Amino acid sequence: MARLKVSHKTVYRYSEPVAFSEHRFMCRPRDSHDLRLVDTGISINPPAKLRWIHDVFSNSVLIASFEEQASELVFDSTFVAEHYPTTPDVDMIETYAERLPFSYDASEIPDLARCNERQYRDPEHRVDAWVRNVCADAGTDRTLDVLIAITHAIKAQFAYESRNEEGTRTPIETLNLGSGSCRDFALFMMEAVRSLGLAARFVSGYLYDESLLGAESGMVGGGASHAWVHVYLPGAGWLPFDPTNAIVGGRNLIRVAVVRDPSQAAPLTGSYIGSPDAFRGMTVEVKVTVESAAPENTA
Repeated sequence: MARLKVSHKTVYRYSEPVAFSEHRFMCRPRDSHDLRLVDTGISINPPAKLRWIHDVFSNSVLIASFEEQASELVFDSTFVAEHYPTTPDVDMIETYAERLPFSYDASEIPDLARCNERQYRDPEHRVDAWVRNVCADAGTDRTLDVLIAITHAIKAQFAYESRNEEGTRTPIETLNLGSGSCRDFALFMMEAVRSLGLAARFVSGYLYDESLLGAESGMVGGGASHAWVHVYLPGAGWLPFDPTNAIVGGRNLIRVAVVRDPSQAAPLTGSYIGSPDAFRGMTVEVKVTVESAAPENTA
């Protein structure tokens, strides 16, 4: 078990005082068997009226409404969580799903349907061709081995770049450029595995490891929010794959939001009312630290 503290600070700057529309902030993880939320804190300036909701996926969303104008808008969130990472129990994959292709059970199809659909245009079927090449190189039809091969191929074939601008590139744009951010790679992998008939969803959160986030580790995506993929395998459930770092399993991943499409998981959304030229830029600072483990309850 690791006890983690995550700080996420976003600052928008303007050349003059402006008014702000309602902002939506996704910063709070959901408690689960692998993540226990211990403490949370949030500071917003200028002051805002706050309310919490659960979105259609049951993610926690903070909605901030403003009355004051300001030349700087600051969202500063922290939380402390106990993380209980486990190795994916791939031995639990149902026998019928161990090899591709397979069909999901009829009882699960209605709930998986939208995560199973291709959602980005690919008129020349270039993503399909890319996946076929990866499968051919892997030389196997074993489901998990194919997913691992796709995860590693994205890491090997595409160059990582950190992008602060909003939005996610389409899979075809990522193919054309041969590069992208973690969210671009996550979307690309989602569409790739969907082309094989598998259900996939987009996950946003944070990356951590006190021993791996150094310059020599080759792990990228720290210092900001991170994105990866869940793929549903019958028996084993939703398994995490991080194509940015070729990681299988959630040991280094702190999940905040799970959605069907990246557009539904933007950490912070909103707008301002004022001169179009007033915006001067934004900065995002994320820090993940590992605190001492909490004492075990021996009672």
